[in-house]
Amino acid sequence: MRVIVANGRLWRGGAAPMQPVDLDDFLVWAVLGIVLGGRLGYVLFYDFARFAADPASIIAIWSGGMSFHGGLAGTTIAEIWLARSRGLPLWSLFDVIAAVAPIGLFFGRLANFINAELWGRTTDLPWGVLFPNGGDLPRHPSQLYEAALEGVVLLLVLRLLTHKAMKLKAPRFVSGAFVAGYAISRIAVEFVRQPDAQLGYLYGGWLTMGMVLSLPMLALGLWAMTSAPKADAA
Repeated sequence: MRVIVANGRLWRGGAAPMQPVDLDDFLVWAVLGIVLGGRLGYVLFYDFARFAADPASIIAIWSGGMSFHGGLAGTTIAEIWLARSRGLPLWSLFDVIAAVAPIGLFFGRLANFINAELWGRTTDLPWGVLFPNGGDLPRHPSQLYEAALEGVVLLLVLRLLTHKAMKLKAPRFVSGAFVAGYAISRIAVEFVRQPDAQLGYLYGGWLTMGMVLSLPMLALGLWAMTSAPKADAA
């Protein structure tokens, strides 16, 4: 983030509308937003009945149960707070953080794979993986699929937008591309990812909670991209 902010060529007027120190301070709040938002998102969307019966277990984050969508909401709140407290342009702040967010997603999905969690459905493909707690049949390494799509591919796309298409000069385009890109990647992988046992498939079909939560993201991202000002606007 600091490198992007320091590169005046990427910004309208030749200078970023924020300072590197602003981003340093944001990191503390981002961690809180990810942890608190991720946990509350999981409680509300993925296992509400269990937590309603045992509210004290909500704080037991060491026992697992985090939601990306909740973490994104928590981080967004932290960004809004920072922008208002420092007088920073909100959409430009969104854009800077979105441009590097796939790096965190990449390592997060690798951690999911190493921890043998959030694995995929069974498969007979040659790269199927036997997970310690996934039964006797090989499964899709869906965590690696997500690491590739949400991490590597999305990072490269955003890099092209920021450094080639100069889209940081069009506030909210980059953050819109990140949100829409994540949604598309997540929906695609959900077709081979094992749904949460307590939820299964929704409405008796193939729809999963991950898809349901990603669809509004896709719509929001497309809106942000199509409504962003022109990059060469004054």
